[in-house]
Amino acid sequence: MITPHTGERPVPPLPAPWVLARVTGPSMTPTVRHGDRLLVRRLRPGRARVGDVVLARFPSRPDLLVVKRVHRVLEGGTVDVRGDNTLVTDDSRAYGPAVAVGRVVARLRPWPGRLGPPPDRGQPRSSA
Repeated sequence: MITPHTGERPVPPLPAPWVLARVTGPSMTPTVRHGDRLLVRRLRPGRARVGDVVLARFPSRPDLLVVKRVHRVLEGGTVDVRGDNTLVTDDSRAYGPAVAVGRVVARLRPWPGRLGPPPDRGQPRSSA
């Protein structure tokens, strides 16, 4: 069990070093879509990086396993996760900090390959 420093319920780790996950719902569209199959590698607490697509659990809802992108790394090994689809808010904005339990390595079905960067939201880019 992974016990966050927030004093909430422990978060169970992934049962094996490698797992397959099936996406349900639109929260990560267009990066991954409902029905996609993902290859996920177990992740130790505190190892997630900003921009990673992860499997995460919320200490406030340890039964809920979600696929999200790390928005910020917080203290105590927790992360702020967000979906790539900004219209869906079943992420840290609703449930608070999360514990990343696995990093998505690749999409296996229906289109095999690595996942791309977050979609461009039309925000101005700074020039160097």
